[in-house]
Amino acid sequence: MGMTIAEKILAQHSGQTEVKPGDVVVVGVDVILDLDLGFIIQGLHPMPTRVADPDKIVIIPDHFMPAPSTEAANGLKRMRQFAEKFGIKNFFPEGAHGIGHVVVAERGFALPGKILACSDSHTCSAGAINCLARGLGGAEMMYVICKGQTWYMLGPTTKIVLEGELPERVYARDVIHFLGGEYGDFANRNLEWHGEGVHSMAMPGRLTITTMSAEVSAEFSIFPYDAVTEAYLDGRAQTSFEPAAPDPDATYEDTITIDLGALEPQVVLPGRVPHNVVGIREVTGTKIDQAFVGSCANGRLEDIALVAEMLKGRQIASGTRFIVTPGSQNIFREAVNAGYVETLLAAGVLFTNSTCGLCYGGHMGLLADEEVCITSSTRNFKGRMGSTTAKIYMGSPAAVTASAIKGVITDPRDL
Repeated sequence: MGMTIAEKILAQHSGQTEVKPGDVVVVGVDVILDLDLGFIIQGLHPMPTRVADPDKIVIIPDHFMPAPSTEAANGLKRMRQFAEKFGIKNFFPEGAHGIGHVVVAERGFALPGKILACSDSHTCSAGAINCLARGLGGAEMMYVICKGQTWYMLGPTTKIVLEGELPERVYARDVIHFLGGEYGDFANRNLEWHGEGVHSMAMPGRLTITTMSAEVSAEFSIFPYDAVTEAYLDGRAQTSFEPAAPDPDATYEDTITIDLGALEPQVVLPGRVPHNVVGIREVTGTKIDQAFVGSCANGRLEDIALVAEMLKGRQIASGTRFIVTPGSQNIFREAVNAGYVETLLAAGVLFTNSTCGLCYGGHMGLLADEEVCITSSTRNFKGRMGSTTAKIYMGSPAAVTASAIKGVITDPRDL
């Protein structure tokens, strides 16, 4: 029986010739991504007596950057002590930091055919690079740090085939929104992406799709290795790697085909993603108080470039706040050098340092009671970005920017 991409990687890392849905697979982990959150939440990340391999650990503070409280500051202090105690060289402290999933991609730690472990739910982001990754619990992450291995219960895989090309002002973000709105959730299942639409999609779009796969409850979400992956990793990969491809006779639970050319901008309504998505025309005119572009889903340089392009010569609507957060300090620097930040500031944007911050409702612009926000961040359940009575819509960076300019939810094709 042929294997999918996820099955091939799990088989290789477990020393088996074949794995199949329903198997519990124990594997060695190649990259251990350790974030600041565990150090700050007391008891979640105790100081171990030893680690399996300090060279496999990558420490990236991102949720609490810079420290918004004394509690966070003390947690970050424990994080620095941990890095020093075990001589962890892949440590990206304040100034070199960024959102963890963005940094492991841009610095070449997430690699094809590898397994990456992290406690954050959006760890599946690395699947864009043909890397097997999904979030783990805090206790399991401590086991991974100390033992260098973990286990997965393997679920079936759905094959997603993307055909055609995206129309103007429609983006990868709209693809994953459409999938969740039309087909619901994929709990206990994996997603594998194929088709001509995949091979014409640049890496930032792929990273958006795999990151947002967490919002449709997918386990692993993974792209094949192709010329786009090869070009992205040129001069970036930290180590050698061996890509994983599905067997020609791989078994899929289901196949879903999406005609990209038929898509329009999609908006997720407040509360959840599955079966809760509409075409943007259905909510056009909804008044907003705040707009946000950032997070591990859409805080990349290409997203900021798009915002700058749309804001050139324009102003944000009176009474509307627009916050833009780069995915890493490296992206911050590149956006400054390209002149994007100057354009954003001239339009009235609040441009922040790199942090998860507002996306997870920690700091940097939380919502007040009854306020309405449209965001290109990752999640929109009640209370996610502040008040439990606030309403959070999600759209592409283009939809968010158009809405910020008009002060109401606006189709980016109408600008």
